[in-house]
Amino acid sequence: MTADDGLPPLRDVLSAHGILPRKSLGQNFIFDLNLTRRIAREAGIANATVYEVGPGPGGLTRALISEGASRVIAVERDCRSIPALREIAVARPGQLEIIECDALTVDERQVLATHGADLPVPVVANLPFNAGTLLLVKWLSSDWPPWWSSLTLMFQKEVAERVCAKPRGAAYGRLAVLSQWRSTARILFSVSRHAFVPPPNVTAAVVRVEPLTAPRYPAEIGALERVTAAAFGQRRKMLRSSLKSVTPNVVELLGAAGIPGDARAEELDIEQFCALARAYRAMRLD
Repeated sequence: MTADDGLPPLRDVLSAHGILPRKSLGQNFIFDLNLTRRIAREAGIANATVYEVGPGPGGLTRALISEGASRVIAVERDCRSIPALREIAVARPGQLEIIECDALTVDERQVLATHGADLPVPVVANLPFNAGTLLLVKWLSSDWPPWWSSLTLMFQKEVAERVCAKPRGAAYGRLAVLSQWRSTARILFSVSRHAFVPPPNVTAAVVRVEPLTAPRYPAEIGALERVTAAAFGQRRKMLRSSLKSVTPNVVELLGAAGIPGDARAEELDIEQFCALARAYRAMRLD
């Protein structure tokens, strides 16, 4: 499909710069302009400064600019893609800032402040499949209210389902608890594996995450992460067994949280996990 932004087709860009997707970086490029522009429209980024992670040669970046983003601040760790991104920056003066670093280690608030962005900002990304979950957890675990106004992210569909899962389902786990404790999350649409180059072995999906003003229930993030890690780490076991790794006083912990010892992790809703986290935190402070 021919680009309508005055820039060469993405396939030609990759060929010109000798860029091949690297499995070690979790790279799968999208050439379908209809798809990238749909993602940009779903993100609602008109007149906004957008934070993008893993732009690669810039397919989604170009769509964000075409769909009205006033500026894109893009973080890319693959040095091979930087020249291609610079071509977009030259063609669209003032609309693309390129930061060459690892998004997992960057301080987003500092980066955005350095580039004069008013917080919060929307995040839009076709996340590398090998880092998507880690990035989402990082952003959900940040100070609250967060530096981001919304997250429109492409994941493996399996990960997307875990983000949006409900109690008692097979996909329900730590990621669902953390995501839905502080935000609302929904799957916008699925994406065929054939939309990518190279095609991955899995279907993808675009997820929309919007932060709540405050968490649904009171809890300390470290305590919540600790008890969910223990509970779901041995999800087939009853909590009176799986929580032994966090405290020897499991009966006391469960009693304080009002949770029966024969319950399993997948049976607890977010409110109950927060009660468990508060009880754990209180025991640690005693």
